[in-house]
Amino acid sequence: MTPARLAAAFVRFEAAPPPLRAAVFATLSALFFSCMSALIRHAGTELHPFEVVFFRNILALAFMMPWLAGVGISAMRTQRLGGHMLRALFSLGGMLCGFTAVTLIPITEATALGFTAPLFSTMGAALILGETVRLRRWTAIIVGFAGTMIVLRPGIEALSLGSLLAIANAAFAASSILVVKSLSRTERPEVVVTYMTLILTPLSLIPALFVWQWPSLEMLGWLTALAFCGTVGHIFMTRAFGAADVTVVLPFDFAKLPFTALIAFTIFGEIPTVWTWIGGAVIFVATFYIAHRETVLSRQRRAAGGS
Repeated sequence: MTPARLAAAFVRFEAAPPPLRAAVFATLSALFFSCMSALIRHAGTELHPFEVVFFRNILALAFMMPWLAGVGISAMRTQRLGGHMLRALFSLGGMLCGFTAVTLIPITEATALGFTAPLFSTMGAALILGETVRLRRWTAIIVGFAGTMIVLRPGIEALSLGSLLAIANAAFAASSILVVKSLSRTERPEVVVTYMTLILTPLSLIPALFVWQWPSLEMLGWLTALAFCGTVGHIFMTRAFGAADVTVVLPFDFAKLPFTALIAFTIFGEIPTVWTWIGGAVIFVATFYIAHRETVLSRQRRAAGGS
């Protein structure tokens, strides 16, 4: 395809209906995140997961430097440095747990358990932020955790450290979401992104130093690809949420499960169990319903405020 035709295709795509653009962005995000999970597993064959976390962050920072230079010093003005630090700590905890989990259990299982993050965030919103969560969403939370039990099958299969770390990763991710909710009340999005990037990189160096070994040149190339996939995945997901409501975007996030299963089978020979598929689907349906209810309630509040 010539550059002129490619440019014309981009113009047509930008003119497409927002739900269609959101679907494409969310599906691409799921694909890149699935590739990142496979690259984490591969990097873990040579490096400790804590060191992989550090390289993922410092290389992602390198990719984001042009954007950070573009937003300028205005993105550094904040009155809530403690909130940004707390968000970075939660994110680091999640990454340390999540990256380690991917090296210990099948990637598809780790992905399925990662869908529990919205369940934890809804619980936290009720218990910590004081938001009203009524019976329907509490029921969805219970159903979602029942799906987690289907994946884990405690009593039939021994609970592994990797599975517990995958759930801990989801809990940390939910905590980070709650902090972002709080920060977004007073902070601009570019401020939140800038501080996340700048704080997380040196913070992730601390645990990496305890297990440090220099990566080979070949592994450094794989780590660069890992950071690229993570950065592009976040960009596509941000574009998806900017184009349509969460209830439009979320179904396509489930594409991470088949993408991850295909990649894991092709590269590592992993075959996910039927319980991973069933449990992952139950978790996803529960989180989708929660997102749907939150969207409906948000529209009702806006309508009431405008009347």
